[in-house]
Amino acid sequence: MRTGRLQVHPLTCLSVRNNMKYLPAFILTLLLCMACANPSPEEMASIAAKGYYTHLVNGEYEAFLEGKEGTDSLPDDYREQLLTCYCQFMAQQNRDHHGILDIRISNATTDTALKYTNVFLVMCYGDSVNEEIVVPMVERNGNWRMK
Repeated sequence: MRTGRLQVHPLTCLSVRNNMKYLPAFILTLLLCMACANPSPEEMASIAAKGYYTHLVNGEYEAFLEGKEGTDSLPDDYREQLLTCYCQFMAQQNRDHHGILDIRISNATTDTALKYTNVFLVMCYGDSVNEEIVVPMVERNGNWRMK
């Protein structure tokens, strides 16, 4: 004879209770994933610096120059001199070190008082020499530029 009450098997309740103990760990993992989703200012500056130097290595000197802060108001003759210097620099790197094969991000530190981020890049040359350089970066209107 049935009484109209819902009958639940005791093992079903037990498994739900056992699964509930994992809920705090699941929520913590979810929160950590959400926190890691937004890149830090150091990561953003590092990606921008590496991108600008990749332009330089690829011979895209105008794009490299556009990555420098304040270049929008340069006189045309000075702009041409800078582009010529970049071309000569890369020719020297190709001659002396067989070119730059890779650029790696090493580290980045932010000086909150002076409001800039130092990005440390490692230049990996064709002759197996690695050189670490420092690229000071500033953020203006959400865009990272070389100082």
